[in-house]
Parts: sequence; structure tokens; C-alpha cells
Amino acid sequence: MSLSFPLYLNPSFSIRKSGEGGSSSSRAGSMKEASAVSYKKFIDFALEETKVHTHLAPSPLQKKFNSLTSMDGRTELQMLSFEAPKVRLLRCLSIEGNDGMEVLDFAVFPKPEFDLPIFCANFFTAASTNIVVLDLNPLHAVTDRDDYKEKYYRHLIPLGLKYAELLPWGGKITSESLRFFSPIVVWTKFSSSQNYYDVLFSAFKDYYKAWLELMEQATEEIDTSEIVSNREAQHRYLMWRAEKDPGHRLLRRLVGEALAEEILRSFLFNGVQELGSKTFLDYFPEYRSDNGTINEKRSMIGKSFENRPWDTEGNFLGNSLRW
Repeated sequence: MSLSFPLYLNPSFSIRKSGEGGSSSSRAGSMKEASAVSYKKFIDFALEETKVHTHLAPSPLQKKFNSLTSMDGRTELQMLSFEAPKVRLLRCLSIEGNDGMEVLDFAVFPKPEFDLPIFCANFFTAASTNIVVLDLNPLHAVTDRDDYKEKYYRHLIPLGLKYAELLPWGGKITSESLRFFSPIVVWTKFSSSQNYYDVLFSAFKDYYKAWLELMEQATEEIDTSEIVSNREAQHRYLMWRAEKDPGHRLLRRLVGEALAEEILRSFLFNGVQELGSKTFLDYFPEYRSDNGTINEKRSMIGKSFENRPWDTEGNFLGNSLRW
């Protein structure tokens, strides 16, 4: 979430379905040989582990969003999507380029009848650069809701501290983006090394198993007002992601504006149209420009956190930190 992914790829791409104009398997093989790291084992682990805890069924989205390949056959985009009794959408986008670029965008969105956090893993690798966000994104802001923090995060603070030591804070993050993160968020940047990849895989496994345990324990909400609140909170989250996540620039560069927009709103952040009718500016009026359009700035407050803004007990430090 909120990653400024470098744009290493040639800007002139046109997209066709995998299998057109050459052998898909030969392209995949060449991409893997050139890649410094593959996130396939992350996906395989997540799907197999999910099946241990619940029944996964293919999402209707899978028929439309599955596989795309760049015109020159050097970059492949793979999409997977599922649903489960407590899961509205489990979806994954992976991108592999022959220049060593690897991207993983893996997320799990609960049904509105459950106030579960949203599992979020955004990983970007290119050459020697790695940018990572791994979190159980809070459905309701933990800076405002102590009860929500206590319910879902208090017992996970030791897990967060473990990986905060191994994967140090990645630098400035805007205050607007911060409201969608939890006290255990892993936000980091590192140079490529097998040790870091091993630590990242370990973190991914531990965080995902923690989320699955929360899912297993979750009970269905029967209070209509709470369900409505959960639905609106998830819709607000999706509207923010669909509009302001700068990692989208990479996707637009790969597939073009129109197709990127369709993937963003109908697949990656599916629900922006289905879960509510409010607009981005309804949720975030501070971004309204003088002519009524959405201001393209990442931050309207113009402040960011240079260091981790939670203490070792998971308390938000807020204004006590230098912005």
C-alpha cells in the first residue's frame, strides 16, 4: 500500500492474453531465469494454508481476470481470485519481468458481516531494490478505536516487534496513509539478499497464519448497524487504495490507462462500486480541488513519519514524534 514503485519498464506496451504469439511456458521459463526472486512460493503457501482453515472457491472474477502478457512477451501478469464463507475476496496479482522485476499484490477482504482486518502484502523487487508493505490493515482505524486495537492487535504486538527488528522502518510515510496501517505493519526497503528474502517469507507466513487464526475465531455480526459500519469502512479503504496508491503507476505503464483502471477498480479493489455509493471526496473532502476534482497530491497535510510511529506496546505516538 502506498508504494512509490520505480518504473523500470519500457513505457510502450500493449497487452494480449497469454498463449498468443509464442509459447507461454518458454516465456515463463525465461522470466524465472532472469528474476532475482520469485514470489510464487508466497502464493502457494497462502493458498494451501487457507485451504487448511476454510473452504476456498473460485471467485466469479477469475473468468475475466487471469493472465496477461506484454506484446514483446517479456512481462507477464497473473491474477487469481477466490472466496470463502468469511471472505468476500481473496485475490492476488503477480508480475514477472525479464529484467528481474517481481511484484506481488496479495490481499484478503472479509465479508461485511465480519470486522476482520484486511490482509495486505505488497512486495516490489527490481534489480537491487526491494520495497515491502506487509500488514493486517485495520478495518477501523486503531488510532481512533482502542477497542478494535485491543481485539485484533494487542496479542500480535510481539510478532510485530520481532520483524520490526529484522526489517527496519522504511522511511517517511504520509499521515494520510498511516491511518490505514496497524501497529504491527512491516514497511521496509532493503537491498537484495537471500537472507532478507528468507526473513520476508518467514514474516509473510507468520502474518498470514495470524490472520487465518483471527478469521477462524471471528463470529458473524448480526447487528445491522455494525454490518453497515463494516461495509462502509471497507468501502472507504477501497476508495483510498483505488485512487491514491502510487504503485498503480507501474500497472498503468504496463497495460495502458483503460485496462489498468479496469483491473484496479474491478479486480484489485473490487468493491468500490459494489459496497457503497459514496465517492472518494465524500470520504476525503480535504482532497477537493478548487474546480471540484480530486487533488493529485499524495498528502494534503504535507507531513510524514520518518520513524516508526508506535511504541513497543503498540501505542500510537502521534504528535510526540517529529513529522
